[in-house]
Amino acid sequence: MNMNITTIEELKKYAEGDIVELPPFSQGRPFVAKLSRPSMMELVKCGKIPNSLLKSANELFSNGISGAFDEDKETALTDLFEVIDVICEASFVEPTYKQIKDSGVKLTDEQLMFVFNYSQAGVKALESFRSE
Repeated sequence: MNMNITTIEELKKYAEGDIVELPPFSQGRPFVAKLSRPSMMELVKCGKIPNSLLKSANELFSNGISGAFDEDKETALTDLFEVIDVICEASFVEPTYKQIKDSGVKLTDEQLMFVFNYSQAGVKALESFRSE
């Protein structure tokens, strides 16, 4: 198999993210945005995921949503939403998550989970998400 080295230009292009269609707000109202896949390690390193959320974030990234709940389900759910908020902040390229929130738009649970799934596995993960 002949492999070519990925160029810096290609890497930069990959880092720009993907244009994806998120679940709609309602039927016939599509939501298309540019998303990128953030690194959890980078988010922790930069202090975007605070120490108080590291356990929940680790469980979320390692075991998915169902594995993120421990004995205290209420606290776990609050932590889950905080971590997903951080992931959305890091994932939205255009529009930015700040622009979405500043406009007063609230994303649906389905949209938030969609962004989480994308952040973990990229466009490939979205195929199964849409077929449900």
